[in-house]
Amino acid sequence: MGRLFGTDGVRGLANRDVTAEVALDLSVAAAHVLGSRGEFAGHRPRAVVGRDPRASGEFLSAAVAAGLASAGVDVINVGVLPTPAVAHLTGALGVDLGVVLSASHNPMPDNGIKFLSRGGLKLDDDLEQAIEARLREDWERPVGADVGRIRTDTGQAGERYVAHLVQTIGGTSLAGLRIAVDCANGAASEVGPAALREAGADVVVINASPDGRNINEGCGSTHPEQLQAAVVASGADLGVAFDGDADRCLAVDHTGALVDGDQIMGVLALAMREQGTLTQDTLVVTVMSNLGLRLAMQAAGVRTVETAVGDRYVLEEMRAHGYSLGGEQSGHVIMADHATTGDGTLTALHLAARVARTGQTLRDLAGVVRRLPQTLINVSGVDRTRVQADEPLQAAVSAAAAELGQTGRVLLRPSGTEPLVRVMVEAATQDDADRVAGGLADVVKARLAL
Repeated sequence: MGRLFGTDGVRGLANRDVTAEVALDLSVAAAHVLGSRGEFAGHRPRAVVGRDPRASGEFLSAAVAAGLASAGVDVINVGVLPTPAVAHLTGALGVDLGVVLSASHNPMPDNGIKFLSRGGLKLDDDLEQAIEARLREDWERPVGADVGRIRTDTGQAGERYVAHLVQTIGGTSLAGLRIAVDCANGAASEVGPAALREAGADVVVINASPDGRNINEGCGSTHPEQLQAAVVASGADLGVAFDGDADRCLAVDHTGALVDGDQIMGVLALAMREQGTLTQDTLVVTVMSNLGLRLAMQAAGVRTVETAVGDRYVLEEMRAHGYSLGGEQSGHVIMADHATTGDGTLTALHLAARVARTGQTLRDLAGVVRRLPQTLINVSGVDRTRVQADEPLQAAVSAAAAELGQTGRVLLRPSGTEPLVRVMVEAATQDDADRVAGGLADVVKARLAL
């Protein structure tokens, strides 16, 4: 069997790749690896299980609960809640593991299984490998009173999560702000607007009627056009868009212009530095964050630390050095003082709180980050393993970087799975970005052709 876990849990086409059998077997294995900590502590292991509204999540969450209970784990089934809510509850309730059934921003036919360890933390590679190693092993099944029990939460978990979110903005009132919210017909359709209303905002809600089939469908953070129109039509001060499991957030200013994850991180970094909560005055970003963010932070005296693409790598860097803020251009923003994962609703609250505290518009606040024009070209049919070793290609990269100087950037990213290399160029003008990227793409194609 090939490796099941990818960069963010197990994900694929529901009922083909991610089946009830896979969900049950993985949950048994996870109970043996993660639940044993509860046994060592002298109590029966406990787990929190939540999901996004995909139709397939109904049978997959049932399979997960069955697998855990059969392995002697007591299960609290919290139903439809965002991934960060399940992570928060895993820590707040002191349970041994959490499980989320979600494929995040992926189309509805997909689904995924994400495990969280005690404290609500994403699993590292060693724990994932340990779970895979114990798949379908022989084990002694508990019987009688030793089997796990399954309890369905009746809404208290969502209320507890909302209360947690609102208290993180320290009493700042959002009264007087009108905020449009696109819930992507996803997991935050209830708790997202509820948190903003609880903080005092006048909330205009779109795409908050999940039916099991319409999650992410032409809406949410991957399709912000509806939100942009809603902000302008309703006269909102700003808008926020979540994805299906609400671990990311993008924003829209009052003119309908998009505010991406880089700009959001810039706004929050400056706010946190003023408050003295930006640890070591450092922001953690990925290699795909726009050079404009780095330049803005440098000018403001904030250091940026760079990681590989993926929120798990951002989180690993933050945990290793105690940093308090990091994220991705896509809208995954991790505020480590309040959450163990990216949290779209948390991000939205703190962004709106910054607007409320300063009296400035989001457009003005986000303007501190002037995004440089960016061109991305995918070059397929090439040997991705030879990017660093090919000297003429590296010479072309060095020449392009020298030409762009301090106002541009070149990045070649080999795909992790395909014969493909991504050529990304940022420059002072779009014409320069297009020209340099096109030239480098030609060199990649000529030098690395299969």
